[in-house]
This record gives sequence, structure tokens and C-alpha cells, in this order.
Amino acid sequence: MDVSGSLEKCIRVIVFINCNDDKKVKHLYLKNAKLLRPDLLNIKVAIDGPAGAGKSTVAKKLAEKLNFTYIDTGAMYRALTYKTIIEDIDINNKDKIVELASKIDIKLEGDRVLLDGVDITNEIRTPIVSERVSLISKISEVREIMVNLQKQLANDGSVIMDGRDIATVVMPNAQFKFFLTASAEVRAMRRYNELVEKKISVNYDDILRDIKKRDKIDTERDIAPLKKSDDSIVIDTSDMTIEEVVCKMYDIIASI
Repeated sequence: MDVSGSLEKCIRVIVFINCNDDKKVKHLYLKNAKLLRPDLLNIKVAIDGPAGAGKSTVAKKLAEKLNFTYIDTGAMYRALTYKTIIEDIDINNKDKIVELASKIDIKLEGDRVLLDGVDITNEIRTPIVSERVSLISKISEVREIMVNLQKQLANDGSVIMDGRDIATVVMPNAQFKFFLTASAEVRAMRRYNELVEKKISVNYDDILRDIKKRDKIDTERDIAPLKKSDDSIVIDTSDMTIEEVVCKMYDIIASI
């Protein structure tokens, strides 16, 4: 059969199998056409990296391109952090924070993050949340609760999940593992531009300081520290556009 010149994501061949049940067929998806059926592939993509490396933006766009489910684990920790702020829970009150984590109702619906049914998508990206989230996420009991939830979510079909310990803890058996990085200065400028665009008053130097502080906390914590897994593909995004990063990762995944 000649299929030269056909659209690579629009070809499906039905092959009748020579067996007792003459109604049984086998579907063969040619080239990238198989990406049209993520439910059949059950592919797991883990994306790790420090704050501001572009993980969430890249993961979201890549998931749309591949038609995979996107799970923003960072948003889950941010939602919990935001909850501690609005309930005025002391950052050192570990027992209260763990209790809150065990009861919190977080839902991820596309781009939106819902806390107890309320959309808090913008609220969790404020500087005060960014400043506190690493302190809360390093609590071992909190991480255990969140990781268990993330593992449950990862079982549902083809997923892309980003965070700081996805390839090492949450999805160690993921078929594709990426580690995105960039200089602290580039990451701080990205966060600064993101917040300014949302009309949030911020100072670049303060953000750079917070980025470096968070890097230190994330890499030195005892429980699931930020580190690259041995089999992760490292991508330095410092001089790359979001589209370039997405295309690079897509090409790697589509080569299966």
C-alpha cells in the first residue's frame, strides 16, 4: 500500500486478522498518527527543574500539542500555601499545616486551579505565595500527601506532569524525563515580566533574591530534593523561546 505524501497524523490503517473471528481488526497508526490516540499509548512525561525555568508553561503547551493530560504539581503546593495564608496559619505550625493538607480540596481544571470550589489561579502566583511555598513543600508529611495524590492522577492515561521531584519520586518509570533549567537571572526576569503583566507591583532584585533562596531550599531539603535524574534529558532554556522548547520536546516524544 502506498501512503507517500499522506498527512502523517491523518493515516490509520485497518488490517483484518486471519482468525476465527473475522470481525476482529487491528488498527495501525502510521508515524505521528498514533499520537491522536493518547488513551492507547499510556505515555508518562516527567518535567523537573528549578523555579522560573518555564516548566509549567512548556508542560501546558506540550500537553495541548500531544493531547495529553497536564498535571501542575506546583499549583497543588501553591494552593495549599495560599490556604495557610488566608487562614492565618503560622508557617512553623507544622501539625496544623499537615492537617490542612489532609483535608484540602484542590482541583485542576485545564488552566484553572480551584480551592474548595473557588478559582484561585491568579492568587497562587503572587510573591507572598512564592516566598512561602518552598517552606511548606519541604514538610515531609505534606509531600507524602501530595505525592500520593499525584501518583493517583498519573495513573489516568497519557499525562505530562511538572514539578521538582517528578522523575525521581512521583513517576520514576516515566518513558520521557526532562530537566529544564536556566540562569537565576533569566528565571527572575521571566517571573518579573509575568507578574508585571498581571499588574502586580514587584521588584526585580527581590524576585532574584527569592529565586536564589528557593533554589537553595529546594536543592538542600532532606525530603525529595530538587535534582536531575540520571536518565533525564537536560534542556537549558535561557536562550530559547517557549515554542522552541516545546518543539524540541515534542520531536523527542513523537519519535517513539
